Amino acid sequence: MHIEIDTGVCIGAGQCALTAPEVFTQDDDGFSQLLPGREDGRGGALVREAARACPVSAISVRQA
Repeated sequence: MHIEIDTGVCIGAGQCALTAPEVFTQDDDGFSQLLPGREDGRGGALVREAARACPVSAISVRQA
């Protein structure tokens, strides 16, 4: 699984960090980012749910 965050689209709603806090966090400006070492998408179902929860669809998840 590969996770990508479109930082140009992210509005910092934080739904990803609330849904999958072991994979996502927010930077100093409040925008979404992956936690170090989590780029491979460990967390499966919660990662997909976090992508669905994003109000602007800034997160894409695809099989690697």
